[in-house]
Amino acid sequence: MAKILLINPNKWGRGITHIWIAAHSGVLKRNGHEVQLFDATFYNNWKHNEKDFEKEFLKTNYDDLVKFSDEDVFQELEKKISEFNPDIVFWSAISSHIHSEGEYVNIQNGHDLFENLTIPQEITLVTGGLQATSAPHFIFEKMDKIQFLIRGESEITLNEIANHIDDKKDFSKLDGLAYMEDNVLKLNKPQKILGDLDVISPYDYSIFDKQVFLKKYNGGVYKGVDYELSRGCIYSCAYCVETIIQKYYGFEETSPKSGAIKNFKSYLRHKSADVAFSEIKNLYENYGVTIFRCQDTNFLTIDRDTLTNLAKLIEESKFDIKLYIETRPEGINAKSIELLKKLKVDGIGMGIEASSESFREDSLKRFADQDKIINAFKILKENGINRTAYNIIGMPTQDEASIEETIKFNSLLMPDNISVHYYSPYYGTESHRNGVKEKLFDEYESDADAYLRSKTKNKNLTQEKLRYFKDNFIELVQS
Repeated sequence: MAKILLINPNKWGRGITHIWIAAHSGVLKRNGHEVQLFDATFYNNWKHNEKDFEKEFLKTNYDDLVKFSDEDVFQELEKKISEFNPDIVFWSAISSHIHSEGEYVNIQNGHDLFENLTIPQEITLVTGGLQATSAPHFIFEKMDKIQFLIRGESEITLNEIANHIDDKKDFSKLDGLAYMEDNVLKLNKPQKILGDLDVISPYDYSIFDKQVFLKKYNGGVYKGVDYELSRGCIYSCAYCVETIIQKYYGFEETSPKSGAIKNFKSYLRHKSADVAFSEIKNLYENYGVTIFRCQDTNFLTIDRDTLTNLAKLIEESKFDIKLYIETRPEGINAKSIELLKKLKVDGIGMGIEASSESFREDSLKRFADQDKIINAFKILKENGINRTAYNIIGMPTQDEASIEETIKFNSLLMPDNISVHYYSPYYGTESHRNGVKEKLFDEYESDADAYLRSKTKNKNLTQEKLRYFKDNFIELVQS
């Protein structure tokens, strides 16, 4: 039985039930391995001050309900490693979260946690995630303590590594791995894409501390989880890290008119309705969870029969729950509204990104009709479903006029909530390559965080200007 220590290097100062943690823990435990979690979230000398951008959210008494530790996070991690004596330490992976809630920078944050610690040689340091998939050469160059990377989805591969350690076998030739050998980067062939998420279900949420389940939602604090029903998106927007995963698994051909990848049905994966409902039932009855923050990249592209069957099970259950989902405006119509109500969807987040239709299509490869966006927000309001508009500022070639136009468009839509992110140059995306070519970003940007900081070197749209727009975006919309 191998022992695996999972590390959550979250710096945001609020509990996040990272999907990759629950998924990996579930697979490993069902295969007889011992798993523990070190969560860095609630250490005062580790967290960032999230209040810098909290004006985007309604105020709550969340800080009164959670307890932060004054212990030194580095010493506590070293103590945890010494006491548990794991065979493997693992701290970053891909899930439907993609880059949200800091998932993109987990690999760097995790490495920073134990960069100056003395780790026993017999412990294998393994990590994965989007940067491991897109930029393994940079990762090994900049994070020298890492021994193995898992590129692509890592649940099955990490379990195979644990099995090999149990059997005292060499695992270095497993599909999906990257490692350094005699100062040469070795890239094994990609592992097979997960075709059915039931294979790695049910996810293990018991691994989280109780206060991690506390979530801010619409001015209140509830018990909630980050949840995934599916993985994959049919679109290939130029700025999105989804394209990194698509490319890794060979889905590179796209339609120039819609931006959709070819053969997308093979790329979209989901849980069955029965498995999803059993997870929801367990979380509701045994953990008191009432808010399900669905991180599915585009909820309404999930197989319609699956959603219909799940809606029936939820309706019949009479559970007092709410779902928050993310989707695109094209999917909002009278028929889908009926389904969303049965699924108890209370809120929907949709990407506006930038208001100019030509900018979205030419620079972002995001084909979203302006009238459909307006109509989607209108229909949702009429049906009492809360609407959140996602906006990005500081994209390559964007100027102040574009941001001001986006503010005006939000004023037209008047969403219930507005989210504003800095553009992050995700390595390997088309937007990243364009930004590097124009010398607006370095080839590899450390410490990127869409909430906390911009990394732009644009002289016409400086970090100071972007900070002004981010700090005042909502007020400017409302005025």
